Amino acid sequence: MPLVLEAEEVFADSDNFHVPETEDMGSFNHSYLQMKLGAFFLAMPDYIALTELSLDSATVQAEYPNVGQSIVPDVAVYPARQINLAKDTLKMTEMPLLVIEILSPMQAPQLLVDKVAIYFALGIRSCWIVYPTSQTISVFHAPYQPRSFSAGEVIDEVLGIKVSIEEIFA
Repeated sequence: MPLVLEAEEVFADSDNFHVPETEDMGSFNHSYLQMKLGAFFLAMPDYIALTELSLDSATVQAEYPNVGQSIVPDVAVYPARQINLAKDTLKMTEMPLLVIEILSPMQAPQLLVDKVAIYFALGIRSCWIVYPTSQTISVFHAPYQPRSFSAGEVIDEVLGIKVSIEEIFA
């Protein structure tokens, strides 16, 4: 069942929750934060950050029928590994340790919170939602149970990560 957001239908599809006519419309701030968070994790020796990576969601289709065959977070963080550019993977069956979603101007925040529940059903251990306008990051270690940070450090106790809010939003 679609939700209505300011008289427009919002649908869940296989790779994102979106307002249909803005599906392919990125924003400057969203893109900037996606790159900044990716660079932060790439600078850490224990992790690799990947953007717009398709995750295989077939295992949760019975519970979440609108998900489709894959789901795509803004940033997926995996343990560090060798990269083989001669061999690519179109859809990851190995789930990341952390996924990060960045709220876009046309997204309803609740849709991202609901998307976090799907990530936990897939076995992902930690999820972050980044709210650019309020410069807040909500860290989830279980569905619908965020711990939000808007000053000081973002602390992800599951992964042992601390990062300054100012560093992310500068």
